[in-house]
Amino acid sequence: MSAKSAINKEVFIPHDEKMLAAVQVRRRTKKKIPFLATGGQGDYMTFICLSVTNKKPSHVSITKVKQFQGSSAFIKRSQWTVDQLRQVNGIDPNKDSPEFDLTFENAFDQWVAGSAGEKCTFIQILHHTCQRYSSARKPEFINCQSKLLGGNSILHTAADSVTSAVQKASQALNERGERLGRTEEKTADMMNSAEQFAVTAHKRAPCAQFTIRQQVAMTLCRED
Repeated sequence: MSAKSAINKEVFIPHDEKMLAAVQVRRRTKKKIPFLATGGQGDYMTFICLSVTNKKPSHVSITKVKQFQGSSAFIKRSQWTVDQLRQVNGIDPNKDSPEFDLTFENAFDQWVAGSAGEKCTFIQILHHTCQRYSSARKPEFINCQSKLLGGNSILHTAADSVTSAVQKASQALNERGERLGRTEEKTADMMNSAEQFAVTAHKRAPCAQFTIRQQVAMTLCRED
């Protein structure tokens, strides 16, 4: 089981939530540690997760989850509602990069994702979710590539793929219908031709029989 699947199973499903996206991150700048802070729990991995409740009305949350070295458990550390998110900074709108910043009402974090692709996927889904679920003021997305906020996003690409598949299937059915229609027309023409031939043959049959009788009679007369 992947780390993201395990997070969903351990952290969100027990609270009747569904994880929409997660990105593994590390801090871009070291966080200042209070003078009185004691030793930590060692090295750890950090994930920023986006989730939504299964019950209506839906509530969307952004959660910081950690896994400490030597432990298989995932621990929820901090959580914000999507309405508390004020700004998403993609750092560079001109190229793919793994860096991004999240600004909340009472927190600000500078992150580096595991890869530019992971960051892009997370921001795309985050933007789409904010547009759909934010009830108050929507967060500001700055310095983000246009493909992350619409246009050729993975969500639009998936929708386009489905639409394309439907169109291809419809076209195939239409072409099949046209072929069947042409076949039915040819069949109808052949049936009409056969009926006309039968009618004509039926009309000509007595004439043919009469002609044969005449020939037989004339032959008998010659023999007499």
